[in-house]
Amino acid sequence: MRHLIAVAALSLALAVPAVAQDHQADADKAVQGGGTLATGWMARTDGSAPLTNVKLVEMSPGWHIWLGPATIFYQPADTASGNAHLVGLFHVTPPIAAHPESYGLFMGGTDLQGPNQAYTYFLIRADGKFMIKRRMGDKTATVVNWTANAAVNAAGADGTATNELSILIKDGSVSFMANGKEVHSAKAADVDTRGVVGARINHNLSIHLEKLQVHRM
Repeated sequence: MRHLIAVAALSLALAVPAVAQDHQADADKAVQGGGTLATGWMARTDGSAPLTNVKLVEMSPGWHIWLGPATIFYQPADTASGNAHLVGLFHVTPPIAAHPESYGLFMGGTDLQGPNQAYTYFLIRADGKFMIKRRMGDKTATVVNWTANAAVNAAGADGTATNELSILIKDGSVSFMANGKEVHSAKAADVDTRGVVGARINHNLSIHLEKLQVHRM
């Protein structure tokens, strides 16, 4: 028995560094000219990080975003309250983050600058996987954990990628799509659909957001 316990303890000790390595956190990058948001845009960082290293500027077509901390971006007038089609076109550009970082859409945003912020977010990352989560204040709940799907364009050898993400809310159902193909469907009652729509981008990414549209139906 002592041998089994010793083996188990050794296995756990060896596993801890591996887990830590998988989730190694690199520091937020400094962003030259940070603290800048294009007219009409609002932002909120994770963990109340300052906006010093957040930059969103108009750059036709669309906007360019450089990060430091993980951040949500939105224009308060972009909302959905019933049937709607949400579309975002994202280009990952250099400099590339040190680890596969995620980006994508959020919907159903409420109290986005307050303590009870809530929204559902649909993200993808460089390894061709997607995830869907709900945020409720400081807590999150996983709807779909990281899952590989051929519809998601993985990053190329240079770390760049282009993906169009969309969410179709129609008659009580929600379809999450990557590049025109459904990767997950859910009941509208099980996710956040009524509220502000925007983009969520993880830390240290450089993203060109070519379009972010709300088509109300």
